[in-house]
Amino acid sequence: MTTLKKCLLASFALVAVCLSAGNSHAQTLKDFFGDESTPLTYLGVDFSATKVEGETATGDEIVNKFEPINSVIVVESKKYDVAGTFRRPSVTNSLEAVKKVNAAVSPDKIKTDAVGDVTKGLTTADIEKHVKKYDLSGKKGIGLVFIMDGMSKTNKEAYVYATLIDLSTKKVLLSERITGKAQGFGFRNYWAYTIYKVLNSIDHGRYKEWKSKSTATADTKVAAADSQHWQMAN
Repeated sequence: MTTLKKCLLASFALVAVCLSAGNSHAQTLKDFFGDESTPLTYLGVDFSATKVEGETATGDEIVNKFEPINSVIVVESKKYDVAGTFRRPSVTNSLEAVKKVNAAVSPDKIKTDAVGDVTKGLTTADIEKHVKKYDLSGKKGIGLVFIMDGMSKTNKEAYVYATLIDLSTKKVLLSERITGKAQGFGFRNYWAYTIYKVLNSIDHGRYKEWKSKSTATADTKVAAADSQHWQMAN
């Protein structure tokens, strides 16, 4: 056998090993709920599809609070325990994609006087189309985003789609609308509390339901996340 052939065979063997290793680390939604060491990337709260009803704050004031709300959820992770809620030892925080879509929200269109505008809900197609807007280039694994559908000061609650997605394909793996009660002093704390209540709802019931239902979910493969990008939720 010539030296060239030996090199070619060695190269093919190396590629095969790499592909095999990549496939062995592929994940499914079933794997995510079945193996709590499977990593999770937290993308943040997406306000770009929301309407705010009954607020006295101006459109500009509302939009300017999106980033502080997202920041407090990450900083106060003992209270907003994303990792614990999803039974993970750690979670990666990667809010860049959500920050970008939130920054594009028009202050002139964020407010409404009709409760019906914030309670009608989004369709599955709406969610799937919305997620496609995220810039997730280079990201792999399973991501969690809270898509804020509506915020009602009259009802003192927000309507949030807790959504798990395949970061590499932007495929929606799971999305469920959850109501979170609002509470607290100041715009940031008042509406951030709704995410606390959503996490509490997932932690005390919905996670178990999702885990049970995942056994009947089609084995949609999700590329494994790079573990070197993990960070502890402290």
